[in-house]
Amino acid sequence: MNHYFFKDIPTLQEHWPEIRHLFIQREVPAKTCLLAEGDIATNIYFIDRGALRLWNNDEGRDITVQFFFENQLVASFESWYQKVPSSFSIESIEKTTVTSLSSDAFDQLVHQFPEINPYLMRLISERFVSYTNYFLSRIKDTPEKRYQELMINEPEILERVPQHYIASYLGITPVSLSRIKQRNKLT
Repeated sequence: MNHYFFKDIPTLQEHWPEIRHLFIQREVPAKTCLLAEGDIATNIYFIDRGALRLWNNDEGRDITVQFFFENQLVASFESWYQKVPSSFSIESIEKTTVTSLSSDAFDQLVHQFPEINPYLMRLISERFVSYTNYFLSRIKDTPEKRYQELMINEPEILERVPQHYIASYLGITPVSLSRIKQRNKLT
């Protein structure tokens, strides 16, 4: 495991032989559900290779909330932390290798290595900022403006994610996304 998770926490590097059994690596094909909406999240996933999406089913309508790529951490944190049913599903977009850490293993790590707490706080803060920006964008920006922001700030999404998921993320239909893409090619 080549973990970026360890680069900021040298103690974990030093103790890797003792803790490696806590981390479970697996490869999953595209469209694999790692967490189903309504289930209680018991794992945090580190993406070694591939892409995942966090999404919600709103009365049959697929709403993608966030995309995750290599060297990112994903979980339904609300479910994981509060031990309540998840409002989201986590699904692979492409063939993906993840390393999972169970809630119990996480608790063991935090207890054994309290120096990881500032790192975890930073990760959670980054996630909170991302959600806040997404929420504000959905309120104040047009779909076209949101698409343009993706082009500038997150081109990897446009390169790697299927169009219907991007449309879902932007809050529009795939047909509307095609029109927006066409207009932006002309400008």
